[in-house]
Parts: sequence; structure tokens; C-alpha cells
Amino acid sequence: MVGTMAIDFDEQEGQTPLDPDEIAGLKPTHLTTKGELNDWEQENILASVTWLRRARQPDVLSEDFCRTLHKKMFDKTWAWAGTFRKSDKNIGCDWTQVSVKLRNLFDNVRYWIENKIFPPDEIAARFHRELVWIHPFPNGNGRHSRMMADALLRSMREPHFPWGGGGTLVNADNARALYLTALRAADKGDYTLLLAFVRSTA
Repeated sequence: MVGTMAIDFDEQEGQTPLDPDEIAGLKPTHLTTKGELNDWEQENILASVTWLRRARQPDVLSEDFCRTLHKKMFDKTWAWAGTFRKSDKNIGCDWTQVSVKLRNLFDNVRYWIENKIFPPDEIAARFHRELVWIHPFPNGNGRHSRMMADALLRSMREPHFPWGGGGTLVNADNARALYLTALRAADKGDYTLLLAFVRSTA
């Protein structure tokens, strides 16, 4: 009897499906379910939170920091952690435009901050939504973009978002449903729900 990987990679709403090459990049070989993978990733992410807290004034609005943070979040999980995607997904810009779109976003956010175009919370929420839309990596973009937004808030000396008290926002629950609804509204230019959600604790 030949052993096969038993992880359920069926797409959950709001998660990016992986292609076979990306699935082959999974480092831990003992995982058998999507739940185990989520738990493993969460342990990896917790280690990255410690790293980020110790980082001295990183340049959040840079490709180097963007890549490094993703790598720190998923380096024990995926061989391609910190590497931009090389295929198109069900969300995101054309994969060949990721670096260009990121550079434009970083420039825009610097302008928003320097000229006080929006309040800090709205700058971070808009930054988050734009990162999700660009979708730089094969997977983990939601969690990465939330941590990027919190890092940006820290650089502005503002408190991080509680994100609806929803933890990872990976599991299909009420917090995740509210988050996805808020993101869809923001996609249409209405940030009211997202701004309420990011500061809510339940």
C-alpha cells in the first residue's frame, strides 16, 4: 500500500488554492489534515511575532521587509516562504506585476502618512486591503497582510488592531465571516465595516 499525503487542501472561502508545485514545498511531512497544518502554521507565526517585537524600527514599507516577514511567518512550514508567487490565483494582480504593485503601494502609503491623508487606522486598513488584493505570495497572504498592517501601526506609534478578537481568522466562524464581508465592502471603496472590524474585539 502506497502512502499518500492526506492533507485536505480543498479551498475554504477566502483561502488561496495551492498548485502541485507549491504543495510539494510543504516542509513537515507528518501532517495529515488541514487542521494540523493550520496549527503548525500558527506555531510558526507565533515565533515570527517574537522576532517582530524585537525588530528595531524596520522599514515596513519595503519589499525586503515584506518578504522577510512572510519568510519568518512560514519558514518552518513552506520551502517557498518569503518568495513571491509565480502563478496567477483566484485573487490578486497578474503575478508578473507583484513587485511593481507593491512598490506603488509602499509609495502611496508613505504619501498618506507624510501628508496625513487619512487617520492612522484608515491608513493601516487601506494598506491591509491593498496587500490582500495584490496577494504577493502563494499562500498566507491574509495573515501576512494583517501582521504588516500591525507593523505599520507600530511604526506610526499606534496600537495594533485586535482584528475582531478572531485570532488567526483562518477557521470558518463568525469573526472570519465578518472580516470577509468587510473586505468585500472595502473592495468597493466602502471602508466603514473594515474600520469597525479591525478595532472590534468580538
